[in-house]
Amino acid sequence: MTAIPESIQNAASLDEALNQTLKQFAADSGTIHLLDAAAGLLHLKAASAGIPEFVLQTVRTVPVGKGMAGLAVERASPVTACNMQTDVSGDVRPGAKLTGLEGAIVVPMLQQGRAAGALGIANRAERTFTDDEQQLLLAIGEHLAAKHG
Repeated sequence: MTAIPESIQNAASLDEALNQTLKQFAADSGTIHLLDAAAGLLHLKAASAGIPEFVLQTVRTVPVGKGMAGLAVERASPVTACNMQTDVSGDVRPGAKLTGLEGAIVVPMLQQGRAAGALGIANRAERTFTDDEQQLLLAIGEHLAAKHG
């Protein structure tokens, strides 16, 4: 299993865990959503500083299957975009483009093989996340699901 940095393992809250994850990946922005499986909705539980309020309003509640977070949960696998501004896959919603961010990844927070939430990070510049980075993010998501889910 991928080793999770102690700063993330020992984080007392989802906000602290998100901030430590952003530092680990030198990312500019991030969010954590937890799943209400009965309602089929993801609820925003942590967001990095600097996300515009209109964007926060859009992502406070995300239906499973919509946007990068909803797709990561639905697919139980990472959803990535090297550049959200030019993405044509259909995975990046128009609201995500309003952030001005480019390189992004959202991983499901798996708990016993099922998605319990979503962890997303992004950069202002184009970025392709390596397989090792994706595996570390998945491990962090699993840890957070077990601790906070």
